[in-house]
Amino acid sequence: MKLAFAKEIQKLDRAAIKTYAIPGIVLMENAGVGTVQAIMESFGELAGRTIMILAGPGNNGGDGLVIARHVLQHGGTPIVFLLCDPKKVTGDAAVNLKIVQKLDILVYPITDMERLTTVGNCIPDSDLVIDAIFGTGLKREITGHFAGAVDLINTAECPVISIDMPTGLNSDTGIPLGPCVVADMTVTYGLAKPGQLTGDGPLYTGRLGIVDIGIPPAAVAEADLMIEALEDRTISPLIPARPARAHKGTFGHLLILAGSRGKTGAALLCARGALRSGVGLVTMAAPMDLNNIFESALAEAMTLPLPGSTDGFASDKDLQRICKNTADKQAMVIGPGLGQDKATGRLVTSLYRESELPLVVDADALNLLAIDRSLLANPPAPRILTPHPGEMARLSGKSTLNIQANRLSFAIDFAVSNQVYLVLKGPGTIIAAPDGHAAINSNGNQLLAAGGSGDVLAGVIGSFLAQGLAPWDAACLGIYIHGMAADHLAANDNILTGLLPTELADELPAVLTELASC
Repeated sequence: MKLAFAKEIQKLDRAAIKTYAIPGIVLMENAGVGTVQAIMESFGELAGRTIMILAGPGNNGGDGLVIARHVLQHGGTPIVFLLCDPKKVTGDAAVNLKIVQKLDILVYPITDMERLTTVGNCIPDSDLVIDAIFGTGLKREITGHFAGAVDLINTAECPVISIDMPTGLNSDTGIPLGPCVVADMTVTYGLAKPGQLTGDGPLYTGRLGIVDIGIPPAAVAEADLMIEALEDRTISPLIPARPARAHKGTFGHLLILAGSRGKTGAALLCARGALRSGVGLVTMAAPMDLNNIFESALAEAMTLPLPGSTDGFASDKDLQRICKNTADKQAMVIGPGLGQDKATGRLVTSLYRESELPLVVDADALNLLAIDRSLLANPPAPRILTPHPGEMARLSGKSTLNIQANRLSFAIDFAVSNQVYLVLKGPGTIIAAPDGHAAINSNGNQLLAAGGSGDVLAGVIGSFLAQGLAPWDAACLGIYIHGMAADHLAANDNILTGLLPTELADELPAVLTELASC
């Protein structure tokens, strides 16, 4: 599913009107009709119900006026609070205001804080509240009676439906611009917006519905949109085929450099994630004095003891031994539980800068590379970096707050400037490619907020690389099934706490089987 930034949506609207000769008032009518249909599908028939509509001064308010008319058509009682002087309503919105007035629909102009009392008095008697104040184009904090209206909307005990965007939410970033409507449902137009799917955006957006308002598919194709949302129908075809006559070599061989004294669990979780997602063979490279742990803890994996290690940490003394053992491998994961030893740092840097294998770089390996950021750019083979926001801050030299304020643009800029694939973890995980493409994953839940879940993810992505998927596909598929596994466990076991990462890994085969049938 393609996503569109605010500027891209504005260009699509202009293209529909100017290039394809679709009048703006037709687009507005389609938006209103589609919204009412979406509301009835979610909340039932409107007959006999009171629907409060708060309409802003622009086209978002115009959409709200169309909605009012169609609420009346369906037997409901619309009450419109127009948050501006009616004389200041222009264009297509003004046409719809005139129609609403001719139909004797109640329209109350609200131009200051004092008049908001009427809104507050009506909310308890409303069956639905519709937020049509500001939409996709909002870029600054709302103040005055607009902010007051938002605060009142958020007191409603009945369902709140936002039109296109919750008022106050940045459609590009998912960051609230001051007071922000918390919607039960958002009906957005044409295409979903990145801010509805990443960061805190989903908390304000609620359930997301998308209405086709008549923007021609050709216009969307010509726009060459670079952002997408991951979904079953686009992810399912990425699952590697499992031929009946296949053997273990068919599904690739993954090398994992992970683990150190006190952190062997991270390496084992990484290997388990890889094996559970279908890789044919796994070899774990680890310090010699920890080798017995891996030999006994995971029977399904082979080991590559590293004799150059000291005190339970991998060392650059083992670089040649590791490189010699990559000839029959298709991919490598480095980092989970690897530790922060200086000799380990030299090993990680050498592998990152010299290995011709595709690498998944996670956890401690990211922190070691962050010591000299100049080494990150233009590696010799594909690199998939999988930081959480704290690791991203160390890699980039920027603050976590700065990163989280615009996760999507930040991830894209980093991936393009360094020519790497970036997986910026967190709610609404972002995948960014060296060519500027990006995707947002909106599945998963708080079960993933547990130490070790990221180690499983690194193994899953590495597994798909070893099975022959392109880096972009491996990252997207890995992230999607990782989140889907958490959703499965939450739904099937009715839990939202206490998940063990081993359980997450063990759910992956069932998830892959289900997804393959989509």
